[in-house]
Amino acid sequence: MDHTQAPPRDAFTRRERKIIETYRTPKQVQGFLRSLRYNHERLGETLRSFREIAKIRQVHCLEAALTATVILEQHGYPPLVVSMESQDNLDHVIFVFKHRGRWGSVARSRDFGLHGRRPVFRSIRDLVASYYEPYVDWTGKITGYALVDLRELGNYDWRLSPRNMWKVEKFLIDYPHKRLRSSKHRYIQLLKIFESFRKRHPNGPADYYRDQKRWL
Repeated sequence: MDHTQAPPRDAFTRRERKIIETYRTPKQVQGFLRSLRYNHERLGETLRSFREIAKIRQVHCLEAALTATVILEQHGYPPLVVSMESQDNLDHVIFVFKHRGRWGSVARSRDFGLHGRRPVFRSIRDLVASYYEPYVDWTGKITGYALVDLRELGNYDWRLSPRNMWKVEKFLIDYPHKRLRSSKHRYIQLLKIFESFRKRHPNGPADYYRDQKRWL
């Protein structure tokens, strides 16, 4: 099979086709990803394809981004993701799309604030900046980002492979990233807000973030 292009519909199993036919928009795919268990990789690290996710129905952030990419590619969306670098090396990857000239995203994370965004952002930088506040925790801070077309992987099966796809992870890590600049003062203030919240709420998702109306 030619892996440089989207697979024909008959390349998918009946289970996979049902998912593709049921979830046709970014908002619907976001809902699908939220319905899956989060993959904490307790039995070892994984990087599974859409084919494997359709079977086991659990994802971590990069697996979710790839799953969203495969589903929405079948509905005419280009296979674009954004990789975000963090100062603690706990990076995040999201599927991104354009609607009426504005950027939005589909994503899954352990952290509520790192899920998808409505298509309201004028640029990729503005979209990434919307993740800056909810990324700040004890160690995390976005330091850079890259818009990546997964077709640049060439003839590599990142859509339906039965094996862990470490090549995708390395490709994203090595991809040139732009710096996301933000003041030290802002970071310190956001970190204080997070620490204060965690003293009052040691467990559960952080839900105090502003601008949630722009979330998908």
